[in-house]
Amino acid sequence: MTTDQITIYINNKQYQIKKGQTIMKAADSLGYHIPRLCYHPKLSIEGACRVCIVEVEGAKSFVASCAAPVVDGMRIRTNTKAVRQARRDIVELILDNHPQDCHTCERDGNCELQRLSSSMGISERFFEGQRKHYEQDISSKSVVRNPNKCILCGRCVRMCSQIQKVTNLGLAGRGFQTVVMPAFDQGMEDSVCVNCGQCINICPTAAFLEQGHSEAVFDLLNDDSLVKVVNVAPSVRAAIGESFGLEAGKNCEGQIFASLRKLGFDYVFDTNFTADLTIMEEAAELVQRVTTGGVLPMITSCSPGWVKCLEQFHPDMVAHLSTCKSPMSMAGAIIKTYFAGKISVDPKKMVNVGIMPCTAKKYEAARPEMNTNGNISTDYSLTTRELAWMIKSAGIDFVNIKPEEPDNPIGLSSGAGVIFGATGGVMEAAIRTAYHMITGKEMGEVKVEAVRGFEGIKEAALDVDGMEVRVAVAHGLGNAAKLMDIVKKHPEKYHFIEIMACPGGCIGGGGQPYPMTNSIPLDEKSLAKRASALYNSDDANELRRSHENPFIKTLYEEFLGEPLSEKSHKLLHTHYQQRGPNGIIPKEIEPLSA
Repeated sequence: MTTDQITIYINNKQYQIKKGQTIMKAADSLGYHIPRLCYHPKLSIEGACRVCIVEVEGAKSFVASCAAPVVDGMRIRTNTKAVRQARRDIVELILDNHPQDCHTCERDGNCELQRLSSSMGISERFFEGQRKHYEQDISSKSVVRNPNKCILCGRCVRMCSQIQKVTNLGLAGRGFQTVVMPAFDQGMEDSVCVNCGQCINICPTAAFLEQGHSEAVFDLLNDDSLVKVVNVAPSVRAAIGESFGLEAGKNCEGQIFASLRKLGFDYVFDTNFTADLTIMEEAAELVQRVTTGGVLPMITSCSPGWVKCLEQFHPDMVAHLSTCKSPMSMAGAIIKTYFAGKISVDPKKMVNVGIMPCTAKKYEAARPEMNTNGNISTDYSLTTRELAWMIKSAGIDFVNIKPEEPDNPIGLSSGAGVIFGATGGVMEAAIRTAYHMITGKEMGEVKVEAVRGFEGIKEAALDVDGMEVRVAVAHGLGNAAKLMDIVKKHPEKYHFIEIMACPGGCIGGGGQPYPMTNSIPLDEKSLAKRASALYNSDDANELRRSHENPFIKTLYEEFLGEPLSEKSHKLLHTHYQQRGPNGIIPKEIEPLSA
C-alpha cells in the first residue's frame, strides 16, 4: 500500500483507496451508490438534504457522506436497517411538503425526487400537515419559477452564483417559510437573470422550467392559412436522442427533419446554414476591425444569455460585441425576406419557429432589435425538450423513423456551421473563413485544436500569413467573468473572443434533455459525447469552411451583395444596449445605433 492510500471498510468489506476523498466519492469508486439530492460534483458541498447519510463506527449520529472525509480504518455501513429507515423518513418528509401532482407534472418520469422515492420503496405518504403555497413566477420570457416544487436543495442557488457568477437566486426566509427567489422577491423578468436556464438543468424537480410554447406551436401547425417554417440549431441533433432513450451524442438530424415534416411544418431548414452566414458576416467584421483600427477585441454575440450578461454586468464593453445577429435571428431575417420572395408569400402569413438548445433564445426572439422590416423574425423558439415532447405527443416513432434531409436553399451547410454547438466552435469556424478573407488562401489544417475542449478559458495565437491573431474562448458565465477581468486589465491581449453562456457551449444549453437515469445533470462525459457528434459531422462533411457553401454564395449573389453590404447590415446586424444591473435600460442612456 502506497503512502497516499488508506484502508477503509464498507459493509464489512476491506478496500484500499486514495486518501483525501469524501465517503460518497470513495463509495462511488467502489461501486456503492449512496442516494443523494443536494449534491452535485461541480458545486460546493451543501449537506442540506441529508439523504446521503451513512453509519460510521464510533460516530454519535449518522454522517452526511457528501461532506465527511474518509480516514484510515474507517468502518462504513451504507445499507443498515436504521440508515435505510432514516433516509426514507427524510424523503417522506420532503414529499409531505411537495405537490401531489406527479402524473401531471412536467418532470413526471424524469424527476430525481420521483426516482429516489421509487428506489426507496416509498409507495404512500405517511405525513400530513400544512403545505407551502406560492404563486408561480411566469414573468420571464424564458424561465418559469415554481416555489411549490422546490425541495430547498440549493443546487440552483449554487449553480447561479458559483458556476454562472450571476447570483440571481438566494434562499430567503427561515424554517417553513424558506424559499428560493431573486433578491427582494422580484419577478425573474425584473431580476438580474440572464435567461441561461442552468437553474432548470440543475434542478432535481420542476421548480424551474422553460416558458412552454409547444401548445401554441401545435395550434399554429393546424392553421392552414399560414406557411409554417422551422429551423434546427446544430446541438439539438446531438442531444435530442437522449429523450428517446438513445445514447448521448447520437446524431439524429435526419430523424429531426423527418419528424418536423410529420408534425406539419411546410419547410424544414437547418440553422447550420445561417451559422455559415453568421461566419461570413462575423469574419468580415473581424477583418474590418483588425485592419481599420476598429474596437478590439471583438466578442461574439450569438449567445443571448451572454449578450444580456454583458449588457448589464459589463455595459462599458457593449461596443466590443459583434453586431451580427445570431444564426437563429439571421435565419428568421432570411426566411421572411429572401425566402418569402422565392415562394411569393407575404411574410405576415409566415410563421417561423426555431428549435434551440437554449432557453435564452426565447428572450432573444422577443427582443425588438431582432425584428425584420417590422416583422417578428422568430415567432417561437422551442427547446430541445419541447420538441421531444411534441414528437411523443404526436405519436411519431422517432427512433425508427426514416431519416430525411432539410429543404434548400436554407438547408445545406458546411462542417464549420455544425461545430457552432460546442465551445470553441464559433471561433474555429470564424478562423477558417477569416484566414481566407485576409490571405486569399485556405488554411492547410482546418482543425484548431487549441480552442477545443472543456477547459474554462482557452487561448491561442494564430499565424495568419505573418500576422499574429490572438484569440480566447470561454464557456459558462463564471469563466466569462474571469475573461472579462483579463480583457479590462490587458485590453491589447486579444483580437477576437468567443463566449458561450452555458457550460460546454450550446451542447449544455438550458433547454437540452434531462438525464434519463441516475446520471448527473451536465455530466461532462455526456457533454463530450454531444460535442464529438458535432465534430464528427464536421469531419464527414465535404465542405469544411463557411465560404465554400454554394447556397451561401448564391444568397450573396442574388440578394445580399457581399458581407457587410448595406442590405446585410440592415437584415443581419443589430445593436446591443447598455443596461442597469437589473437588466433595465436606464432612461439617460440613448439607444446605440447599429
